[in-house]
Amino acid sequence: MAKILIAGCGVTGAAVGDSLVSEGHEVYGLKRNPPTENQGINYIKADLTSVDDLRKVDTVNDLVIYILSPDDRSEQSYRKVFEHGLNNLINVLSRQITAPCYLFVSSTSVYGQRNGEWVDEEAPTQPERTNGKIILQAEQTILANNRRNCVIRFSGIYGRGENYLVDAVIANRKIQFQPPYYTNRIHWQDCIRVINMIANKMLAGDKLEPIYLASDDDPAPKWDVFSYLASVLGAQPPQKAVLSQDAVQNKRCSNRRLKDLGFSFKYKSYRDGYAEIAAKKLG
Repeated sequence: MAKILIAGCGVTGAAVGDSLVSEGHEVYGLKRNPPTENQGINYIKADLTSVDDLRKVDTVNDLVIYILSPDDRSEQSYRKVFEHGLNNLINVLSRQITAPCYLFVSSTSVYGQRNGEWVDEEAPTQPERTNGKIILQAEQTILANNRRNCVIRFSGIYGRGENYLVDAVIANRKIQFQPPYYTNRIHWQDCIRVINMIANKMLAGDKLEPIYLASDDDPAPKWDVFSYLASVLGAQPPQKAVLSQDAVQNKRCSNRRLKDLGFSFKYKSYRDGYAEIAAKKLG
């Protein structure tokens, strides 16, 4: 089996690591404050902004999964993770006898479409926000490093125990109705499964596309999502926000390439995931 380094062992990184350990892989995890008990993942206490810390990574790895999240939404935090930290790790690991391949966890924030357009992996990437531009540059760094490297662009990840959308529905917020504002999402459990599948395909030497977009089958208007949640929670239906006809509509994410690769979603629609979340909320 393979040696895998996970750069960023937060909740998602640790779950990915556990899934790979269960399959027999030898997994190492970089974390600033690792747990004291080893539960399968071999943790390495390290900060990616410290080259001295990264020199502790003395094991030769077959694959690096880069799955870090910034501490906050500031430009400084994004550059720390997706520019300085990423470049430090690549530079240190490039000194190994055989440089590893990288699987980079990215975001659909690299797209700038806002009029309800469908986007896929070939769609133009012209993010308006600085943070999206920083992530796009990180993607380009990864793909230029090795032709076997791969990028996964995730839409909004939900299902990790957060209740902010449920709370917003209960609070009876005003929601854009017309024109529709499209939302894209992927359940956390499917997120783990996508990373696991592509990691194993990379290790097997399968021919892959450089980029995969990971989002469920149902890019739905925000109004529909709130209305559905209100119905299953027994809450008041959302109020309509009055907006002009040129209001932002966001984008719709296509998962065709990922499904052609063989991935099958457990949570195909927001209804599948939020039905579970609502049931837990209602007790």
